[in-house]
Amino acid sequence: MAVVRIPLLAVDGGGTKCLAVLVDRSRNEIGAGRSGSCNYQGIGEEAAARELVAAISQALDDAIARQTVAPFMSGTSTLDGPIEWEIECAVFGIAGLDTAYDRQVISRMVSKVLNQLDIRVQHLIVENDGFAALLGATGGKPGILVIAGTGSIAFGVNDEQETARAGGWGHRVGDEGSGYWIGKQAIMAVLKAADGRGEPTVLKELLLPHVGLGRVDELFNWTYSEHYSVEKVGELSPLVSQAALAGDKVAAAILQVAGEELFDAARAVIDTLQMKAKPFQMIMQGGVLQNDDRVREIVVERVREYASQVVIENAQNDPIYGVIAKGLAYLERQSGGR
Repeated sequence: MAVVRIPLLAVDGGGTKCLAVLVDRSRNEIGAGRSGSCNYQGIGEEAAARELVAAISQALDDAIARQTVAPFMSGTSTLDGPIEWEIECAVFGIAGLDTAYDRQVISRMVSKVLNQLDIRVQHLIVENDGFAALLGATGGKPGILVIAGTGSIAFGVNDEQETARAGGWGHRVGDEGSGYWIGKQAIMAVLKAADGRGEPTVLKELLLPHVGLGRVDELFNWTYSEHYSVEKVGELSPLVSQAALAGDKVAAAILQVAGEELFDAARAVIDTLQMKAKPFQMIMQGGVLQNDDRVREIVVERVREYASQVVIENAQNDPIYGVIAKGLAYLERQSGGR
């Protein structure tokens, strides 16, 4: 049997996609795989585990196909038969790890996935995906990372390496300013306009065809049907941006509040870490902040007014680089910095 001993398995398991990468000690990619959302809070533990299995399996298969595993092999010299995979360090940055209970669920899920794939891991690290993204974006320097994709959250690290977070409490009770939150506000605005409680809005003409409906009452039924999901509502966010660009006041007001909510999350982190009067980077990630200039400008303007020494960092590293950095730092400590 071939034994393949890989230094690092890094997994960025977000609410939209899951990316798994096998890496050597020089940060060279050995294999990579990708699958869908693995946030158990949104799709359930079993479905999240399946996505993790899919991404990691792809990474292992990719390493074999690219023939990058040869330097890490022992035992038989062929990969045609069974393979025993050994990982020195595995780092999982997983969305939905917000409480002690979440850690129990996700740690159990990760262990089951590794057992299912017959992967032996010497050292396992499981963290929230946002903290991994923060480390990857700031390179360990003081900074704030505001994420607004399907969900939303803010993370920070100061010059004492203390960390803090705000928001990210999920679609039911939080995620203000996120794509899901914006989409939900749009649905509410259409319903309010239909019964005379809200201003007229072109959002009706945009939302109904997008979800394949013809009447507002059908939109109500859709929201309480099996077709409704966090992801589908999040997909409505670009339609709100489109309406705002066309001059729709209701859509513009939704985006204004979204920007203010994201600023509030950033401000809370800045205050917790006592960074208001100090220089720090601010990085913004996620589809809302990357694609909607209106929301992004609101957040930037408000943070600059609040913390004058902030530096808006446009260069962004993919969150997976933060996960890789954490794993390589562990491996370097284990080897005594050699």
